[in-house]
Amino acid sequence: MNNLLSNLKIDINYKIYLKDPQSSDLGKRIIEHSIKLINEIGFDSFTFKKLGAIIGSNESSIYRYFDSKHKLLLYLTSWYWAWLEYQLVFSIINISDANVKLERAINVLTRTIESDSIFSHIDEVILSRVVINEYSKSYLTKEVDDENKDGYFSIYKRLVSRLHDLIIEVDSSYKFPHSLASTVIEGALHQHFLIDHFKSLTDCDEHTQPSDYFKHLVSNALKNN
Repeated sequence: MNNLLSNLKIDINYKIYLKDPQSSDLGKRIIEHSIKLINEIGFDSFTFKKLGAIIGSNESSIYRYFDSKHKLLLYLTSWYWAWLEYQLVFSIINISDANVKLERAINVLTRTIESDSIFSHIDEVILSRVVINEYSKSYLTKEVDDENKDGYFSIYKRLVSRLHDLIIEVDSSYKFPHSLASTVIEGALHQHFLIDHFKSLTDCDEHTQPSDYFKHLVSNALKNN
């Protein structure tokens, strides 16, 4: 899988950025260090000025790639969902059993992320922490409907759709496949957040992973398991 992924370029909606950050060394450094800085100080405290100081570049040069830090967050989260989608697709290649495919998909979407070292400028482990802590800030805005129309969330919605299809492949009579699919993906972020910050509010820990919980949840919701 790593050899296949190494030949892939993750494509993000061009409306999110002004210049493709994957097209230059500076752009890649912007992405690499923005992930690290947001993880370190949080999105609310993150600014292009602080990022510029770290990468040794003028603040204005960052604005040539993104017109706001909101758009940068949209880029980072979109990249994460696209990367996770690739992981899901390759995990179920040549698998014919619907139940096995669904279980593997849930594992990919809810597990603790490990770095695959395919994209040298992106640490997927740190990016996953950024998504866990900051993803909701990308869509809890007044502009969400307009941004949705412009396709800013298309990769995330496509990922939910893939899981939806695997759910109905197991149980076509299930009435809430979209709701269940989005609950698994969004709920996984929440469970990982609880593990880090509110341990008393979850049964997941170092011994019981969110993937265990969501496989149990989905299995009990569907008939043909």
